[in-house]
Amino acid sequence: MKILKKAQERTEEDRKELSGIVQEIIDNVRANGDDALREYSRKFDQCERTSLRVSKEEIREAYMQLSPQEVADLKAAASNIQAFAQAQRETVKPLENFSPMPGIFLGHRIIPVKSCCCYVPGGNYPLYSTALMLIIPARTAGVERVTACSPVMKGTGKINPKTLAAMDIAGVDEIYAVGGAQAIAAFSYGTEEIAPVDMIVGPGNRFVTEAKRQCYGQVGIDFVAGPSEVLVIADGSGTPGIVAADLLAQSEHDVNAKGMVVTTDEAFGKAVMDAVEKELEVLETADIAKKSWETYGEVVVVSDLEEAVNIVNEYAPEHLELNVKNPDALIPGLCNYGSLFIGENTAEVFGDYASGTNHTLPTLKAARYTGGVWVGTFLKTCTQQSMTPEAMRNIAPLVSRLAEGEGLKGHKQAADIRFSEGKQD
Repeated sequence: MKILKKAQERTEEDRKELSGIVQEIIDNVRANGDDALREYSRKFDQCERTSLRVSKEEIREAYMQLSPQEVADLKAAASNIQAFAQAQRETVKPLENFSPMPGIFLGHRIIPVKSCCCYVPGGNYPLYSTALMLIIPARTAGVERVTACSPVMKGTGKINPKTLAAMDIAGVDEIYAVGGAQAIAAFSYGTEEIAPVDMIVGPGNRFVTEAKRQCYGQVGIDFVAGPSEVLVIADGSGTPGIVAADLLAQSEHDVNAKGMVVTTDEAFGKAVMDAVEKELEVLETADIAKKSWETYGEVVVVSDLEEAVNIVNEYAPEHLELNVKNPDALIPGLCNYGSLFIGENTAEVFGDYASGTNHTLPTLKAARYTGGVWVGTFLKTCTQQSMTPEAMRNIAPLVSRLAEGEGLKGHKQAADIRFSEGKQD
């Protein structure tokens, strides 16, 4: 392996300081409710609104600020996302009357969570696409109460109008103008105006992420996510400029984002680096993308595609692109990634917006143990069983012996009493 461009090692953040700040925010919200939320809104967003919930009138005003084309685009993207979510939902089915031995009937039900909050970041950009990606799968799963929140545009007291429209198109029930760690605390524990939810999903800055980590258990979460990542496997058969564009598409998210190329062709790797520098000269978001690429961009040359696959499985990237002649040959060996983009035609940004798969994905190696947000994120598989008297008598001695071996006498008695009572019948 040869490294043409090495990324700076990510240093461990001062977790103690971050944890303390977030814990203080959570404690304040739990103690002071809406007053604490308004305090943080004034402090961080220069927002003086008194009602946290967004009204129907505000949503109507948001639509009026958009062009017909913008509304149509949101609806087109929503249609693809909904269609794929529905197809996924139909693969998750209940199981009834499975019988491992005569008279025992096992099964499971698929039950949606009752309520959720979809956290839609504001930050550097209005991520209205995230509203679609979170709300539509929740609604398709059958969540009874789907809420959403987002920080206001600083100094306005208003959520970005396109984000509001996207939330409405996606089918949200309630929208709240609040963000940050305080929003996570509010939806975890509840305030006077915000009823708590069962699950919180969606990306955010490091304060939001830390708040999700601290509130997990009180509330369910999707996963703890970090900066955006893209990794491209390339064999030199593609177009350097296209790969460069895909790298910078992720690099512009924030200065901590990571773009990485693993290639079997050293000349191609160098060509990609040149193409990146060329695009940065004209890219409007170069102030962020350049710093991200310079700090965390990486280009690695490997001896063959098998080595490339091994690197990918170790790194477990959020987005994985296969820019090779025969991508199907690599897929069976790939097991750790958030979402896969097969062939040069399939830009990662298509998945970000409108092709139908979800863009809320695991980062920082979390793809080793979880996939991204999907309709199943909001579903619980809950088991059940029943058995006949004969089956009860057949299994009770087995369970009695197993319980005896563990020293759990109450468990043993619960089996034995059924066996003895059953024999009397």
